[in-house]
Amino acid sequence: MKKIGITGGIGAGKSLICKIFELLGIPNYPADYRAKWLQENDPHLTEQIKNNFGQNSYTSDGKLNRTYLSEQVFSDDSKLKQLNSLVHPAVAIDFEEWCRQHENKPYILKEAALLFETGSFKQLDATINVHASQELRLKRTLSRDSHRKESDVIAIMRKQLRDGERLKLADYIIYNDESRSIIKQVIALNQQIQSS
Repeated sequence: MKKIGITGGIGAGKSLICKIFELLGIPNYPADYRAKWLQENDPHLTEQIKNNFGQNSYTSDGKLNRTYLSEQVFSDDSKLKQLNSLVHPAVAIDFEEWCRQHENKPYILKEAALLFETGSFKQLDATINVHASQELRLKRTLSRDSHRKESDVIAIMRKQLRDGERLKLADYIIYNDESRSIIKQVIALNQQIQSS
């Protein structure tokens, strides 16, 4: 079974593209969603986060205090690296267990915003980059995430690889720029991956 990574900057449309692949029978592991889930449901990871970032990392009902944790890590690169060093190994274990459940598929997708940045692409057979301009991604993100300000989105974009770098590193590209059919691109790419 091939493992294909799918990435793109915030607002590029990764989740939408993955839903189209899922309609074609290709399972998708949403790494960012699973990372959030594990931070609240993996007792070992929860304890590590509390030990490193304090009890305020969680609310009284056991939910991750995202506002508090974001304030801690997005203004301090060393703290962000520290958090990632806790979360990424837990996600890697979870991903391998998930892959075993889908061994009968021709390939699976691993959807992750920071696929190249974390180096996790090295454990995959190929990568897809979902590409859209920064202006379009900013517009989409602000309309989707009402809790974010423009400065928040730009700060996230600065933590991600530049578009040009992602384009160079990716094996395949899907253009989600509102000028080409994404369905046709996904269908063609699905056939290409399965026949390679």
